[in-house]
Amino acid sequence: MLALRSKALMKSSPAAAARRWASTAADKDKFKVVVVGAGSGGLTVANQIYHRFKSAGKALNPGDIAIVDAAEYHYYQPGWTLVGAGLKSKDETRRRLDSLITAHLAHIPENVKAFEPKSSSVTTASGRKIGYENLVVATGLQINWSTIPGLEKALADPSSGVSSIYSYNTCDKVWRDIDGLRSGKAIFTQPAGVIKCAGAPQKIMWMAWDRFRKTGRGDTVSVDFYTGMPSMFSVKKYSDALNELRKERGVGGFFQHNLVSLDPEAHKATFKTADGTVDVDYTLLHVSPPMGPLDFMKGSPIADQAGWVSVDQATLRHTNPEFGNVWALGDCSSLPTSKTAAAITAQAPVLTENLFSVVDTGKVASASYDGYTSCPLLTGYGQLMLAEFKYGLEPKESFSNVLGDQVVPRSAFYYLKKDLFPFVYWRYMLQGNWFGSKGFIRPTFGQ
Repeated sequence: MLALRSKALMKSSPAAAARRWASTAADKDKFKVVVVGAGSGGLTVANQIYHRFKSAGKALNPGDIAIVDAAEYHYYQPGWTLVGAGLKSKDETRRRLDSLITAHLAHIPENVKAFEPKSSSVTTASGRKIGYENLVVATGLQINWSTIPGLEKALADPSSGVSSIYSYNTCDKVWRDIDGLRSGKAIFTQPAGVIKCAGAPQKIMWMAWDRFRKTGRGDTVSVDFYTGMPSMFSVKKYSDALNELRKERGVGGFFQHNLVSLDPEAHKATFKTADGTVDVDYTLLHVSPPMGPLDFMKGSPIADQAGWVSVDQATLRHTNPEFGNVWALGDCSSLPTSKTAAAITAQAPVLTENLFSVVDTGKVASASYDGYTSCPLLTGYGQLMLAEFKYGLEPKESFSNVLGDQVVPRSAFYYLKKDLFPFVYWRYMLQGNWFGSKGFIRPTFGQ
C-alpha cells in the first residue's frame, strides 16, 4: 500500500505535490510567523522572512510561515494607470494568488475577522483560531466608493463618462472614455486625506492631456484638476514643478475642492470647499475615491484610533510593548509616509531584519526605516517625473547624481515604470528577492 502511494506521488506533478503539501501544512493550529494579507506587502515580507532565517543558517521549516488571505487573485495595482492610458491590458495586472504562493509558505485561504494579540492568535471568518509566535499584518486599505452618492451607479454605466483607475473592474473603462472623448470638459479628481499613491490621480490626467494633444483634440477638450488637497503634491519640490507644468499646459487647478456627490444623469459633480459646495458640469470624469482603514480593523486592539495598525515608524514593531510580536507594513500601517509599492520595498527588509533579530536575540536590530517612498509621476507618453522622498517630505533621489535633478521628466524613468517595474514585481519582488533602490542586494543594516 505504501509502495503504491509512493508511486502515485512520483507520477504527480511537482506543482500538484506542492499544493497537497501546502494544504496539509495550512491545517496546523499554530505557526512561527503568520502573515495576514497576500498583497504586495504580505507576499514580499513572507518570502523575505523565510530567506533571512535561511541565510543565517537557521532556516525555518517549510510551512512555519503561513499567509492568510481568501483572495482568488493578486493584482499589480500600479499597472492600472498603464491600463487607463492604453499601454497595458488589464489581464496583465492580475494573476491567481495560489500561483504566487511559494512552496515554503503555507497558504490559508481565509480572511481574518479579529486579532487577539493577548493570546497571540487571530480568528478567521469561519471561526478558525490560528496561533502565532510572530504576526505580520499587511491587509492593505479600503476604498470607500459608497461614500460618494452616485459614484457606483456611474461607474457601472458604460456610457456615463465616469471611470477610475483605482479598480481592476473600471481601469479599462478609463481608457475607453479618454480615447472616445472628442470634445467637452474632462475633470480629474483627488480626495482629501490618505489614498494609495497620492500621485496617481494626476498621472492619468497628464496621460489624458497628452493623448488629447497628440490626437488633435487639445483645442476641443479642456482638462481640469479638482483636488481636496491644498497643492499639486505633498513634497514642495515636486509640487512646484507640477504646478508650473499645469500652468504651461493650460490645465485648470482647483484646490481644496473635495468631490462629495455625483448626478450621473445630469453629468454634474458636486465639490465641497471651504465656502460651501459648488456644482461642476463634466463630459468625462475620472474619480479617485476616498480611502481609509478596513472596517474590521477599526476598534481592533492592534489599531490606533483611526484604524491603522499602530507601529513604530522606524522598526515597524507594534507600539504597545505587550504586543511586541506584532508587526505591520504597507497601506494598513500607521507609518506616516505615502502608501506605495515602492515604500514596501524599503519597509519589508527593515521589518524582516528586526523580526529575525527579536527571534534570534530578543532585541530589535539596528534596522531603521526612514520613510522612503516613491511616486513615478507620469507626465505624458515617453516622460515621467520620478519623485522619491522620505519622512519629513524630504527628497531622497536615487538617480540625481547620474541623470540630474529628478524633478525633470525623463524618458528613462518612463520605461522603468512601463516595462521594468512590472517585470521586477512579478519575477522578483513578490518572491522576496527585490529591495527597491538596492536592487537585488539585501540591505545589511551595518552588520
